[in-house]
Amino acid sequence: MESLEKTLRSVLQPLTHNLPPPVRNTATQLLGESCYRSLVHTVNLTDTVCLKLAVSKGLGIGIIGASSIVKIPQLLKLLNSQSAEGISFLSYLLETASYLITLMYNIRNGFPFSTYGEVALIAVQNIAISVLILQYSGKTPAAAAFVAGLAAAGYVMYDQSIVSASTLQYLQGGAGLLGVASKLPQIITIFAEGGTGQLSAFAVFNYLAGSLARVFTTLQEVDDNLILYGFMAAFVLNAILAAQMVYYWNSPKSKDTAQAKLQPKGKDAIAQSTGVQKSKGKNSPSTRRRG
Repeated sequence: MESLEKTLRSVLQPLTHNLPPPVRNTATQLLGESCYRSLVHTVNLTDTVCLKLAVSKGLGIGIIGASSIVKIPQLLKLLNSQSAEGISFLSYLLETASYLITLMYNIRNGFPFSTYGEVALIAVQNIAISVLILQYSGKTPAAAAFVAGLAAAGYVMYDQSIVSASTLQYLQGGAGLLGVASKLPQIITIFAEGGTGQLSAFAVFNYLAGSLARVFTTLQEVDDNLILYGFMAAFVLNAILAAQMVYYWNSPKSKDTAQAKLQPKGKDAIAQSTGVQKSKGKNSPSTRRRG
């Protein structure tokens, strides 16, 4: 191990000692001065504390990057199908409320952006999806009220003169419960409909991976059990949703869809309709009288 580290050091140090200032400054801000010198400048691969921090930062940045597109497939499925079948608005409402509280809590506590950045990005995508769900359900006025309510709630929680730090902490505890509760309506909807409808598999499995990674990054960088327990609960429920997605993978998207597929179409529908009419004609009172 020592010989390998010496070899890597001799190869990498000419590069790490001459990094461009923007790269050096960004790495220093992410890792801190001591871990930057240990891992990058000195190439000390036995520094486990700094290595864990570097892995945590890398995972955090990866989660934020993935979160910028995690709900795009879901948005596209809604727009292409013009249907909100199989998607629970209540689930999105609870999840968005939870994310909004968590976002304000992290901002006001000054936690590293790499530990919560995806919350803001996913919340914006959730709002767009929620608006589409309401629109396709014939509740367009409710969509405007939903967006206005979220904006007002965000402003109130950000203003320290309205919501104190202690009150926001209680709200964060409630946000963890909301995050857990937000998954239950979707899980129940899938069981009730016997399929996943327009639910995006990409979003479900990315949520599962992201929540697991967030447990690790929170353990490494955030000393706050409220946030940790929330991510742990989210991972368990995301695992249930992922299991449902696998279980219903080859099944019809919902019971309604399955019944629709069983209905005769085209010539078969015309033939069946004609047969029914003939049958009614034979058994009609006028036919019986003539007989």
